Amino acid sequence: MDRHGLRSALIAAGVPDGYYRVEGVHEPVPTPPDFLFVRQEPDGTWETGAYERGVYDAFARHPDEESACRHLLHLLV
Repeated sequence: MDRHGLRSALIAAGVPDGYYRVEGVHEPVPTPPDFLFVRQEPDGTWETGAYERGVYDAFARHPDEESACRHLLHLLV
């Protein structure tokens, strides 16, 4: 699963758009006050976590996009 597949799976599961941010694929505007996210770090690893009150808090680091996307899907569905 990549980020586009993750977005499709979240839509199919009925997860509201404001609950998550998928870097480069789904970035809600205006920015919600809190949401879960998946993003790539400069070193090539991927993070999943929560954005709350203006602060990103990574829950986990992943070696690849697929495992990060599966983790975020698990957190939201």
